[in-house]
Amino acid sequence: MRTLLLACLALPISLFAQDNAKSLSIKGSFKNVKPQPEWVYLYHRVNGTSVKDSCMVVENAYSFTIKMEEPELLAFRVKYSNAGSPKQFTPLAGGSSNNTQSRDAFNVYAGAGRVRINSLDSFSNVTIKGSKEHDAYLSLQALRKPYDDKMKVLYQDYAKANAKKDTEARDRVEAQIDELESDLKENVLAGFIQKNPGSPIAFYALQQYAGWDINPDKVEPLYNALPAAVQDYPAAKSFKEQLETAKLTGIGRMAPEFTQNDTLEQPVQLSSFKGRYLLIDFWASWCGPCRQENPNVVKVFNQYKDKNFHILGISLDRAGQKDKWMKAIHDDNLTWSHVSDLKYWDNAVSKQYGIRAIPQNLLLDPTGKIIAKNLRGEALAKKMEELLGGK
Repeated sequence: MRTLLLACLALPISLFAQDNAKSLSIKGSFKNVKPQPEWVYLYHRVNGTSVKDSCMVVENAYSFTIKMEEPELLAFRVKYSNAGSPKQFTPLAGGSSNNTQSRDAFNVYAGAGRVRINSLDSFSNVTIKGSKEHDAYLSLQALRKPYDDKMKVLYQDYAKANAKKDTEARDRVEAQIDELESDLKENVLAGFIQKNPGSPIAFYALQQYAGWDINPDKVEPLYNALPAAVQDYPAAKSFKEQLETAKLTGIGRMAPEFTQNDTLEQPVQLSSFKGRYLLIDFWASWCGPCRQENPNVVKVFNQYKDKNFHILGISLDRAGQKDKWMKAIHDDNLTWSHVSDLKYWDNAVSKQYGIRAIPQNLLLDPTGKIIAKNLRGEALAKKMEELLGGK
């Protein structure tokens, strides 16, 4: 499932050439906003890292000036008088645009220039002037809205099923979410890019379309349709690198060779598993969705482990936390092969395979060819039954 709710995500990579960056000037004001705003917080990205700037509200006004190399989605939050600091949130480049937004928060899509923000009656009831990027962003949001409204209901249904530990209902809702997300991507995002390749947010729409599991056959033509100036954005160059990596690990390609140490510090080569169907499973002890999926994987493994099938778990656990990795293996009854370099998102194999969210998996045939990706729940069971038959 390609949703933030059901995956652990790495921070999106966006390299900024700050020496050549232009500036964005932001001026904001309030009218009839109660309680009285005291501080405004702005979240944006510098060198791929989320940065929080703050400005004290004086006479119902605030301002920011930041360097920008390319347009981006900015997040604003407020701290009212006599209130605690707000929780940090950031817009997710390439992820869902349906971020948490309440009376205390809003997003603005902007590039270099001057932007005026006016809040009336509530902090988030805003009028934005001076940003053609934001105007385009709102037009895309309007196209997304019917899908996002349905997705919100499905998320609630998923949470209810999960709280009740009703796995059948949870899997059913998950399938509905996947189907709705696919419809959104093909009917809204791809269409928007094809019709508006020169739009100031076409690349943003492409990031949303691609998600964290890039399908190069579908994504590359859309990327190539973008203007050269957009492809020259630092984030677009980084995206191109991710696209090239995805080509190397797509269905039908031979899985790239790698070696990584197991729990006993012994090197394990991918090629040593040739001759068997192999599920390469990227996960981590700290990843809730991974741990939630493990019972499904255990069930499939136990059913087919004597039928020429094996699993190689690749953990993105952190340095100094091998004990947590080992405990998760034991607690979840993961009785297959495991490797890790304990480098978190810098795990060498995950970077080689372009993994930017977990759980993810790849299914290899006995020759080492990738024949399926990201099989979860019933989908994994059905695929293995197709390949190796039932009991």
